[in-house]
Amino acid sequence: MRILNICAYSWETGGPPKIIFDHTQVVLRQGHQVDILSPISPGERPYPVPEGARLILCKRTPGISRFFREFSGELYRFLQKHVRDYDVIHCHGLWHFGTLAPFMLDRQVAKVITIHGVLDRWTYAQNNWKKRIMDTLAQKAYLRRADLVHINNTDEREDVLRYLGYQHPNVVIIPNGVKMSDFVSLPAKGTFRTKFGLPLDQKVVLFLSRLNKKKGLDLLLPAFRDYVRQHPGTVLALAGSDDGYEAETRQFIEQNNLGDSIRMVGMLTGDDKKAALADADLFTLPSYSEGFSMAVLEAMAAGTPALVSDRVGFGEAIREHEAAGLVDLTPEGVRAGLERMLGNDALRERVRQNATNLLRTQYDIEIVAKRLLDEYSRVARKK
Repeated sequence: MRILNICAYSWETGGPPKIIFDHTQVVLRQGHQVDILSPISPGERPYPVPEGARLILCKRTPGISRFFREFSGELYRFLQKHVRDYDVIHCHGLWHFGTLAPFMLDRQVAKVITIHGVLDRWTYAQNNWKKRIMDTLAQKAYLRRADLVHINNTDEREDVLRYLGYQHPNVVIIPNGVKMSDFVSLPAKGTFRTKFGLPLDQKVVLFLSRLNKKKGLDLLLPAFRDYVRQHPGTVLALAGSDDGYEAETRQFIEQNNLGDSIRMVGMLTGDDKKAALADADLFTLPSYSEGFSMAVLEAMAAGTPALVSDRVGFGEAIREHEAAGLVDLTPEGVRAGLERMLGNDALRERVRQNATNLLRTQYDIEIVAKRLLDEYSRVARKK
């Protein structure tokens, strides 16, 4: 099969590029062709491309893309010329130009849309007026036309039902997966602490995600402030690129004199990210909304015990298998979770082991990528 993924394929985007990267490696080994079509802005860094795949970068159109997200005339012209070169076109997210353009141009090629959590009530409420305009003009009609709607969990099934007003006839639940082999060998303990000047004799709580209010930073910051006043031998490392909440975060740290207790280390990739996970006593993501968090999967794959909300995309499985600590979405709830997890070494070890077992049986990339590939084959044959 010839497969085209359409996504903003950059480090700044977050989870979807990593998901595409890992899936593509499996798909290429099965003998298929994969292209990735991505709008790009000046200063953005393209995400790595698996060997054997092709990345096609298209400049965003200045001005228009401020209002029409990721609008790119280059992308549209590429699709005009090549849309029927593919058996499956896989669009990632909603309300992006790249998700709409294939439907504008073609009715013959099989089209897949992955929701990526954007229909969650909290997420949908953000910039709602723009989304309603897009819904009226095109997005709902094109989602109805999708040959396959790919979701990550049962909550998203309800989100799709609420959005469309009926259940799409072709919805499949396939979770994100993680390449477990990437985390077999981690940097030596102390590597991250030494490089970024964190104390070797204190516990480290790691937040590893984009700096966005959606990720629960407005809960984590006051929760950690109150926690560290009672437990001063603890450091919170905030690792991530700015996505609208860095200024507020820095202001909070300064106003509360937390410069020694909360360290901002920027976006981490490659070995630096693995070193951070290896050194952390606890990973945390008290997010309001996630399609299916790759950050949580990677923390679990690295053997780092986690403290998260049940909105990270697989809260039911986490609760059933006790694969992480779960928190209420309040500062008090997050602080209670920090108290519970950091104060109990045996509990952290138990959830760490449970998480590893859960990933091996349900979320290994080899399992989930092959399931999605089977769905590609099915919808392509129907066309």
